[in-house]
Amino acid sequence: MEKINQRVRIGRIVYLFLAILFALSVATQIFLAGMAIFISPANWMKHMTFVHLFGFNIPIFMLGFAFIGASPRWAYWQLLGILISIFLMYFTANISAHLPWFGAMHPVFGVLLFVLSCTMVSKTWKFTFNNKNNQEGEA
Repeated sequence: MEKINQRVRIGRIVYLFLAILFALSVATQIFLAGMAIFISPANWMKHMTFVHLFGFNIPIFMLGFAFIGASPRWAYWQLLGILISIFLMYFTANISAHLPWFGAMHPVFGVLLFVLSCTMVSKTWKFTFNNKNNQEGEA
């Protein structure tokens, strides 16, 4: 067993940082939606604008750092799940005028996205800081 090199270690740490940032961003989105519902509808603009800052951007950067960090296969599958969930979020937000039942699924997919992002943080944390897994390159 050889020790992982510096590039891989940095790639994994940046991937973890981005996963945490993404999970916090999803939580912020849920909070902004709550502000729009319970405080003022004017907050919908914050909810809609904020998603464009992190929505697809952070997962795309995560994909690059997954390669750099020599991440295991599960990391790529989790990213695919995140990207599909984001697509479903956009779809359900924009189709509600034509298919209200799909629009009603928007918060359900939001909760799913939050659970997926928290799971990703947990697994990535364990993978990044478990020395045995880092040396073997598998989780």
